[in-house]
Amino acid sequence: MSVVIDVRNLRKAYGDLVAVDDVSFAVEEGEIFGILGPRGAGKSTVVECVEGLRDRDGGRIDVLGRDPWRVRSGITRQLDARLQDGRTPDRARVAEALSLYSSFYRDPAAWQRLIDSLGLATGPADGRAAGRPDEQLAAVLGQVGNPQVAVFDELTTGLDARSREDTWELIEAVRASGVTILLVTEFWEEAERLCDRVALMDKGRLALTDRPARLLERVRSGQRIQFRPSVPFDHDLLERLPDVSGVNRQGDHVVVTGNDDALGEVTSLLARHRVLAGNLRVDQAALDAFLALISKRSAS
Repeated sequence: MSVVIDVRNLRKAYGDLVAVDDVSFAVEEGEIFGILGPRGAGKSTVVECVEGLRDRDGGRIDVLGRDPWRVRSGITRQLDARLQDGRTPDRARVAEALSLYSSFYRDPAAWQRLIDSLGLATGPADGRAAGRPDEQLAAVLGQVGNPQVAVFDELTTGLDARSREDTWELIEAVRASGVTILLVTEFWEEAERLCDRVALMDKGRLALTDRPARLLERVRSGQRIQFRPSVPFDHDLLERLPDVSGVNRQGDHVVVTGNDDALGEVTSLLARHRVLAGNLRVDQAALDAFLALISKRSAS
């Protein structure tokens, strides 16, 4: 397989803030490559540099064999970008939105067929675009220009479960048409469902690039335990527990990550110190466990 996107030692800073530091990855033709991480990790800065929207301070980027910043006009004919908070015009109909977008390209796809082949039809061809989430229409717009590469930046953030599932199906349909996809997400479930490979990003750095199944094997899933303590207590007590990998605060709640035995250790410690765990919630901790693993790697 040929490499479609090649990023080497990318660096981007805003004054004293280093948003992206020494990031390297390669995206192969025909795959969905995911960049996964929490908000503020630097994910969007990376893809904006890949798209040619921002110049870099260091490193090298090749998209389809060209530098996207230096030859952006050529790249935009082959790369379609769906950014965060992108919106179609108010009151636009599906057919109107697709017709307008196709006019930007020299050789657009037959958008009338896209409506049916990607399941966007709402009845009449002039159904309102507002009848579907903008994220789903955005996935279809990604095919209108017949691009070789599509970038989807957190399309499903804020969607309900049904709309998210529908959007995932549309993204899979775009890939099935032969488009290489760079997908930015903060949801492990999304990366696991869609991506051939995933690169985890945190605090401006990229690490642990691998297939989703192999990444899960490395962290053995684990638990994410969230609760509101009834009284203040020393959080260092939790961090010293052998089955706990991380402790942090989110408002008045404490969030603990660890392996499958962490819950028993945490509840026993709280009981010994007469701390009640209000609003106790336990989830699988894939993303949190990845971040904890990266933190340990960086400290070693």
